[in-house]
Amino acid sequence: MSSSNDCGASSWELNVQVDQPNEDLPLEFNLRVTGDFHVGGVMLKLVEQIPVPQDWSDHALWWAKKKCWLLKTHWTLDKYGIQADAKLLYTPQHKSLKLQLPNMKTVRLKVSFSSVVFRAVIDICKTLNIRRPEELSLLKPRGNVSKKKKEKNSKHAVDEDILDLDQGPVSPGSVASPGLYSKTMTPIYDPVNGTPVSSTITWFSDSPLAERNCNILAVSQPILTPEALAKMYRPQNQVDKAELNAGWLDSSRSLMEQGIQKEDKLLLRYKYYSFFDLNPKYDAVRINQLYEQARWAILLEEIDCTEEEMLIFAALQEDITDIPKLADYLNIFRPKKLTLKAYKQYYFIFKDTCLSYFKNKEASQGEPIEKLNLRGCEVMPDVNVAGQKFGIKLLIPVADGMNEVYIKCHNETQYAKWMAACKLASKGKTMADSSYPTEVHDIQSFLKMKNVNSVPQVIQDSNALDVNPESLVSRKYLKKLKTKQLTTRILEAHQNVAQMTLVEAKMRFIQAWQLLPDFGVSYFLVRFRGTKKDELLGVSYNRLIRIDMATRDPIITWRYSNIKQWKVNWEIRQVEIEFDQSVAIALTCLNADCKIVHEYIGGYIFLSTRSKDQNETLDEELFHRLTGGQE
Repeated sequence: MSSSNDCGASSWELNVQVDQPNEDLPLEFNLRVTGDFHVGGVMLKLVEQIPVPQDWSDHALWWAKKKCWLLKTHWTLDKYGIQADAKLLYTPQHKSLKLQLPNMKTVRLKVSFSSVVFRAVIDICKTLNIRRPEELSLLKPRGNVSKKKKEKNSKHAVDEDILDLDQGPVSPGSVASPGLYSKTMTPIYDPVNGTPVSSTITWFSDSPLAERNCNILAVSQPILTPEALAKMYRPQNQVDKAELNAGWLDSSRSLMEQGIQKEDKLLLRYKYYSFFDLNPKYDAVRINQLYEQARWAILLEEIDCTEEEMLIFAALQEDITDIPKLADYLNIFRPKKLTLKAYKQYYFIFKDTCLSYFKNKEASQGEPIEKLNLRGCEVMPDVNVAGQKFGIKLLIPVADGMNEVYIKCHNETQYAKWMAACKLASKGKTMADSSYPTEVHDIQSFLKMKNVNSVPQVIQDSNALDVNPESLVSRKYLKKLKTKQLTTRILEAHQNVAQMTLVEAKMRFIQAWQLLPDFGVSYFLVRFRGTKKDELLGVSYNRLIRIDMATRDPIITWRYSNIKQWKVNWEIRQVEIEFDQSVAIALTCLNADCKIVHEYIGGYIFLSTRSKDQNETLDEELFHRLTGGQE
């Protein structure tokens, strides 16, 4: 129903729903407005009528029918084309999103659903401390398979342990999540093992990551069991690989505009295979995530490699993912007033910087009786070599002081390993640190000096490898070679990389990945103008490749350096590219939106403009000019 106001303008009722925090059902209002109402005025009028007092500054109006945010608050309803039949939603711009990272770790964090994806990814990377965010983008999980097959094979459902970084409301104009570190400093990492240096740890913000483990995104995840790997999806050919690229989101549009809803799950992946200025001093998270994306691409056969290359990758993986862990029966005593010093035996596991204990070994698959984080604790020896007493005294910080814990080992060898692990953990370091073997040796030497009559004990090599080929090589080579044969050859290859530091091994893995013939080629199923047969288009960091579907052989290559212009003909949804020497091609994408191919080309050309002389501020306007397609 409409009516006229004193100035003669027609007024009408505008239906607006309001999303409420922690409420399933929205509030609903009908506002009397005219077409010359500004969007900001509508929002002000709406807030005045909402009975719930709260900060509405992050809310904005969303027009679902047109898939459009009304962010230009100075525009009138008429200018937006909003009439009496429109239904609007007043909803937060920042919403929770689940992101699976390249290392298969899933995090939940608040992301801007109103910013274009390119800007949202920049903010996400700032939160996760990943430099060069222009190399990454967001990908929808593979979804065009049957539900039953998806549940069985989808690699996107591997990690259900979600790290929650969602810290509640955000203020307008801010990054959705606060980031791992102080805004006034650049995080610096140890170039040997990738852990944050002490000054970086000191300046950590109140991020949940700081509480859990400050370098959780910079360390490799444990190798999956062969059974878990067997359930993951593997593309069988280049057409299957092309299917994986159909899910890239449009960088020039927001998440809401592309149908993404609160609590949906997306994949954060390296989209552009042009990695600029990798520096171990600043890029521990970036290097680890790159390594993990490369590792999964090889294990799941998304990229082809020879048998010799696979063995090198397996050896490097073993060097990286052989995360040290101690597990054994020890005795523990926690002093209480007026009690005798009675030790009890439990099964202990030392991993990362935490000491956990269980009733017995069988119970160690479940929840521990107690988990002690030794970061910042005091570690003291409680040793009498002559009396065969090998104890460790721990003073663990708590809110009201220190908790005293005594651990008793059974012999010198056991003591040396566990004492070294405790000392490193107190400094925020793990047994993956290069200093761990030295620490074990020093403790053993000290014990030997205290007991000149002792018989030297053989220390188990802390770098000894328990090789599991099923988790290190692709299924193709597991079928080709026997397990014992694979183990022997991996150990032989490992001799060449055994002395590498953790970061060196990851960098070498990335470099070896970059040397593979198919590295960085993203496939699309296309049909070229003037032909009636389906073909493959390979998009690489420096060229386009036309590939024969039958033979999988390249037919012709076009270099980006020869491109004069490219555009999308939106009427027929065709990508048109003009090269030097009057060469022109046009193609239609059969398995993906043509905008994805257009954005790939423009994105790679944008990345080629980077130089070390520039600061890290991105020219977002240039990116959108090169990739937008101007629909």
